[in-house]
Amino acid sequence: MPPFSVTPMHHPALTHTLAALAAGSSSWLKDLFSQDSVAHAVLILGLVAAAGLAIGTVRVFKVSLGVAGVLFAGLAFGQMGFSINQQVTEFAREFGLILFVYTIGIQVGPGFIASLRRNGLPLNLMAAAIVLLGVAMTLLVYFAMMHRQDLPAAVGLFAGATTNTPSLAAAGEALRQAAGDGERAAQVLKQPGIAYAVAYPFGIIGIILTMLLVRAVFRIDPQHEAELLAAMQPRPEPLQTLNLEVRNPNLDGVRIRDLPTLGDSGVVISRVLHDGQIQVARGDTILHSGDVIHAVGPRRGLEQLRLIVGVESPIDLKGLPAAITSRRLLVTRTRALGRSIQELDPLKRFGLMVTRISRAEIELPPTAEVKLQFGDTLVVVGEEAAIARFAQEVGDAPKQLNHPQVIPLFLGIALGVLVGAWPLSLPGLPAPVKLGLAGGPLIVAIILSRLGNIGPLVWYMPISANFLLREVGIVLFLAAVGLRSGDQFLQTLAGPGLLWMGYGAMITLVPLLVVGFAARIFYKLNYLSLCGLLAGSMTDPPALAFAGAMTGSESPSIAYATVYPLVMLLRVLSAQAMVILLFT
Repeated sequence: MPPFSVTPMHHPALTHTLAALAAGSSSWLKDLFSQDSVAHAVLILGLVAAAGLAIGTVRVFKVSLGVAGVLFAGLAFGQMGFSINQQVTEFAREFGLILFVYTIGIQVGPGFIASLRRNGLPLNLMAAAIVLLGVAMTLLVYFAMMHRQDLPAAVGLFAGATTNTPSLAAAGEALRQAAGDGERAAQVLKQPGIAYAVAYPFGIIGIILTMLLVRAVFRIDPQHEAELLAAMQPRPEPLQTLNLEVRNPNLDGVRIRDLPTLGDSGVVISRVLHDGQIQVARGDTILHSGDVIHAVGPRRGLEQLRLIVGVESPIDLKGLPAAITSRRLLVTRTRALGRSIQELDPLKRFGLMVTRISRAEIELPPTAEVKLQFGDTLVVVGEEAAIARFAQEVGDAPKQLNHPQVIPLFLGIALGVLVGAWPLSLPGLPAPVKLGLAGGPLIVAIILSRLGNIGPLVWYMPISANFLLREVGIVLFLAAVGLRSGDQFLQTLAGPGLLWMGYGAMITLVPLLVVGFAARIFYKLNYLSLCGLLAGSMTDPPALAFAGAMTGSESPSIAYATVYPLVMLLRVLSAQAMVILLFT
């Protein structure tokens, strides 16, 4: 044997080390594939999410499942025997749902009230019609096709076919109070959950199929529908600039604040050229014949000002060298939020003129009605030193736009959970109803994003962060639902589950098709709003995600949020009412 050759036999320490490594590897693998370990849960959820998103990218006849592919991947993994700890599954499902609906509320909240005023009533009436038709179909299925003792399964089908978990919980609570204790009660309380699991997958698929069917029948181009919807939205008139020479002799010696038409026109005069010197235009600045003024505002207001002042000047005051300049300042300081330019009064305090406010790529005039929000951009004219002082007052910290407000995020989620868990006692019902973990966070997010800020807390979220949290939330939710239902899915179908699935499909499709086609034919409802209506009427986040991916627009989210609160309440009440009136 060569002098440097060694074997484990001659080195007990090496043998012990190798044995320890082997034992460690075995322990690591055992822990990784143990259903009770966190590592196992994260591994399975990650694989389901990745596989489902990959499935969602596959296009068949130019249509793909999108994020809904995660549900099918979860069902497949569950059927193959993969599962994770039940408590982890519940957490992933509920927390994912909370993230999804909360980020939707944060995004649509600022425009929610305007949308509700514009078309909220018709949308809510159509959504209520879908709910009531679903109740009617459930009762028809129950009386015509099921046994009398199958009412618990019928309400489970109603909840699953309409993808509404809170209605399942409400019906279960009503059944628990009506059935009492004992073996019969235990069997009764199992039926709603089984029926819900059987009907739920097609509940999601049915909404998607309805969207695709309406699109195919009416040959709808989502991009064209988005353009039509955008054209219908009221948008502020774009701001323009105009240099005017004072030719009207009646204006000689008149102060700028006394100029006719300036009050309500949205026009602001920012610069004045007098005797070769450019100065910031103040309210007490006196005009003289031959002066040139630089005005900013809507085209109609500028034309009215031109008729009074004189003629358009070839001199562009912005292009002339002067001691004054213009800068764009970001509103990032909380003390400036919720205040108008008139309240900040930069002209009197700093000698500055704010000519316009840019918000979400829309330019607004600095009127008293426009309250500053986090992320607004102010175009300011004045001396550099004065602009620097005013910048400290409004913040002007671009880095803050890229950082989500984490404390308000978690505080808003916590408030949403509290609101969702708050029992609402209604006359005639034996048990209080709750908005649940989906309704509470959505409503709270809408309210908080509408307010914008409360003291130092700002409910602002960068759009990239919003999209990321939304996608993570819906993926977690779908993966957990699929894994939970997959192991019993085919087995249940072999028994009454196949019939129950057919019944659930009827409860899903008939109301959606009736109202969907009626909304398009008789009310000419825009397709993007129609998709949001269908998803919202079934309180179904996956369908909303599919609609957003298919249309490439956020407009379905507005319709979804418009009808969601009423629909959630109606579905919870309907499930409880069926149990109270029919269960004996």
